Amino acid sequence: MYKNLAGRAILAWAAACFLTPAFSQPQASKEPLKIGFVYVTPVTDAGWVRQHEEGRKAVDAALGGKVSTTFVENVPEGADAERVIRDLAQQGHRLIFTPSFGYMEPTLKVARDFPGVKFESITGYKTAPNVATANARYYEGRYLAGIAAGRMTKTNMAGYVAGFPIPEVLQGINAFTLGMRSVNPNAKVAVVWLNEWFDPPKERDAAMALFNQNADVIAFHTGSTAVMAAAQERGKLAVAYHSDMRKIAPDAQIVAVTHQWGGYYTERARAVLDGSWKSGNVWGGVKEGMIRVGDFGRKVPKAVQQEVLARQKDIAEGRLQPFRAVAADVRDNEGHVVIARGTQLNDEQILKMNWLAEGVQGRVGR
Repeated sequence: MYKNLAGRAILAWAAACFLTPAFSQPQASKEPLKIGFVYVTPVTDAGWVRQHEEGRKAVDAALGGKVSTTFVENVPEGADAERVIRDLAQQGHRLIFTPSFGYMEPTLKVARDFPGVKFESITGYKTAPNVATANARYYEGRYLAGIAAGRMTKTNMAGYVAGFPIPEVLQGINAFTLGMRSVNPNAKVAVVWLNEWFDPPKERDAAMALFNQNADVIAFHTGSTAVMAAAQERGKLAVAYHSDMRKIAPDAQIVAVTHQWGGYYTERARAVLDGSWKSGNVWGGVKEGMIRVGDFGRKVPKAVQQEVLARQKDIAEGRLQPFRAVAADVRDNEGHVVIARGTQLNDEQILKMNWLAEGVQGRVGR
């Protein structure tokens, strides 16, 4: 009898617990998704990291109390990056974005030790079950910026301050040159390699050296606004990269190639929240809204603005491919055919690019 009473009491207690909301929905499930971001430079007013910071803010705005985001800035690639990524995982971040090419290997290493955490390696190319990669087709924007530069130059010489000689940077230099020469066949592009992503004094010095070589318009693939400031100081023209930089160079900026990460970051955070996140590889461009060209400077004639925007629409709708040879073969700056007339490069060929186009002065990495 006492056993029956005890058993009934236990069953009643269990039933009450089952019907109590606190037990039917664990408290932990109400906690926001912790999302971490690792930045390779300080957060500045414009540039590569600024655009990712804008992406983080877009996640907060879209998802509100469902997420809790944080970031660590100015983290060098290598051992420091691994330490920071690992710390974020240990602190309970379930989604971590690592937007720098040199973060790829540290991200993969940490991911092996934290299979329950999702990682997004931005500009990386190696995936794992809990590591996805994403990048943007920056070269599409570069081609469009080249059209603007080709129309605006008076010396037929452009400068290009480049970080590292990796395919992503080579794609940009070549697309910019092809875009420039599509409207100005006499245009040339001089390149200075820095082997740095973020070194404002070196970026400025490189820009000044290019201006001294008769460049009157300049582009760059580095992380600060130093090149824009140099163009403003010298009374030259410049293509902003990553962000709109008219605040830094109101007279110099002719156009900006901007990166738009908010949509992608929000989509991936939602996927973690609803359990649909999967590893994969995204490479989006103008069509997907990840690259946008605009923010024209006040010196750019309306006709040039309209031409660039029309070509941007052509890219979005598939009528224009920057690495397609239409009327003639495309050659590198050593005379070799790299795109035969009537053909275009496929994604694999673009991702392995290791040449500089005809019209570029310099060599890969030198």
